[in-house]
Amino acid sequence: MIYVICEPCIGSKDASCVEVCPVNCIHEGEDQYFIDPEECIGCSACSTVCPVSAIFDEDEVPEQWRSYIEKNANFFKK
Repeated sequence: MIYVICEPCIGSKDASCVEVCPVNCIHEGEDQYFIDPEECIGCSACSTVCPVSAIFDEDEVPEQWRSYIEKNANFFKK
């Protein structure tokens, strides 16, 4: 299970998710945080502490934010 950070993170960038991640797979981008799909263990610790409810299981990302799945993947293709 891979988690994806979506639009509500933009402008907020609260680092609560980074602080609780046991495998340090959340990385800061210019406008939001991103979860490395190769490192994420699917523990959901990040999604439970996100104050803006921006983190979703990849299969449960709301339709209006589905583009963030690709945005997240592309961040790690650098």
